[in-house]
Amino acid sequence: MAKNKSKTKEINQAEPIEKQLWKAADKLRKNIDAAEYKHIVLGLIFLKYISDAFEELYEKLKSGKGDYKGADPEDKDEYTAENIFFVPDKARWSYLQANAKQPTIGKQLDDAITFISVCKSKQCRFCTR
Repeated sequence: MAKNKSKTKEINQAEPIEKQLWKAADKLRKNIDAAEYKHIVLGLIFLKYISDAFEELYEKLKSGKGDYKGADPEDKDEYTAENIFFVPDKARWSYLQANAKQPTIGKQLDDAITFISVCKSKQCRFCTR
């Protein structure tokens, strides 16, 4: 059994990342038309990108070192000042990843995109504390 795992690893490492990603996408999309699937994937990539940038600044703000001394990591203005999207709690990648196996993950992803859209507007009901 250990030989099979190592052989699979060798094949995967030899295969270009693009092919690996394409195969994973085919496996995930199942019966969804590729033209529609791209919107889902692009939304997830965008959500992951802004969540990573948010988490990086969040950790700096939380540590409170240097320029970030006394900063509130939950203050939306801190992120605006750094040109980073503020990501609400339930739209953060870490939250979504922790709930990925729940039957409601589709709704949670939809809500995350909605939260971000609303939070980007000036009249944000979800992000103000």
